[in-house]
Amino acid sequence: MELDMATDELKSALNRLRRAQGQLAGVIKMMEEGRDCEDVVTQLAAVSRALDRAGFAIIATGLQHCLTEETQQPGDMDRLRARLEKLFLSLA
Repeated sequence: MELDMATDELKSALNRLRRAQGQLAGVIKMMEEGRDCEDVVTQLAAVSRALDRAGFAIIATGLQHCLTEETQQPGDMDRLRARLEKLFLSLA
């Protein structure tokens, strides 16, 4: 499955990933500075949520793309469902 996203969808996903990247850099810095464990874990949870949201947005876009272009033959929907289920589970 190729990543085929509209410009606005791609921009939104990239923005989420950049925010997560910045948050992760912040977590690393906090750990290096010996900051409070609760603060570090709170920021780490925010990074995780940001990555999950970006991943789900990418998968949802993939689902939309696949449903319109890859379900032309008998059995395609079953194969697509299995692939998307595997993708969703990889985020858990």
